[in-house]
Amino acid sequence: MDSPHFSAGAPPTAGTHATVGRVGDLQWQAVEDGHVVGRADASRRPDGRTFLSIDTWHGAVFDLLATTVPADLAGPLHTMVDEGDHDLTDRWRRAGFTPRRREREYVVGTDRSVAGRAPVDVTILGLGSADASSLGALYDAVRAEVDADAGWDTMPVEVPPRALADPARYAVAVVADRYVGLVRVTSRRHHARIGLVAVRTGLRRRGIARALLAEVLSMLHRNGIPTATAEVDEHNTAAAALFEGIGAQRVGGTLFLERGALLERGV
Repeated sequence: MDSPHFSAGAPPTAGTHATVGRVGDLQWQAVEDGHVVGRADASRRPDGRTFLSIDTWHGAVFDLLATTVPADLAGPLHTMVDEGDHDLTDRWRRAGFTPRRREREYVVGTDRSVAGRAPVDVTILGLGSADASSLGALYDAVRAEVDADAGWDTMPVEVPPRALADPARYAVAVVADRYVGLVRVTSRRHHARIGLVAVRTGLRRRGIARALLAEVLSMLHRNGIPTATAEVDEHNTAAAALFEGIGAQRVGGTLFLERGALLERGV
């Protein structure tokens, strides 16, 4: 996890004599005077993107790790920063990372009544009720439509790029035995994340997405989960309007930065 604040009480020379060594396939340490003063970790996400995080209390060590570690990794690198942390953003930018996109974070209570009756020809299947094979086919179709439009890299990082047959995480909309929309939800004891809301092209703007969300929020409430969060790309105005229309409140945002993509694309 990136340190949001560097130690103000450290000597001005703290970390300036550190050296960086690789201690694992995707792990690095910065050492100064025999002490570990910083760590970097890279993680490969299900969609193939590699994300870099740095943990240190010293600005000089952060800068050293941010400029040294990428040389050990092939391909584009990504990182995430709270949109309000301008100092950390500037440090990543000095290390060669550039802003790629921004996500808005929303939170919505599950106890609210969402007016979301499905159109008469649409049936909503709750979490865990979908057929795994039909769900997989819908997911692949949604993926192809997103790739052809905004691109799958605008999806939240935890959304898998390939269909995973786990109906327990999905509510589905059905028209004439055809799966046409879905919501993906991951939940823990007291909280849930809405990771993906999608309706097939040609069937949008009929209230299907809102009906799916109404079903999911109602089920979460019955299961004792009081809130759910969702991340929405800042350019996805339709998704932002959908969540704001059910009473979701914006509570923050995340800036995604990328390094090396231009070189990979030959620019």
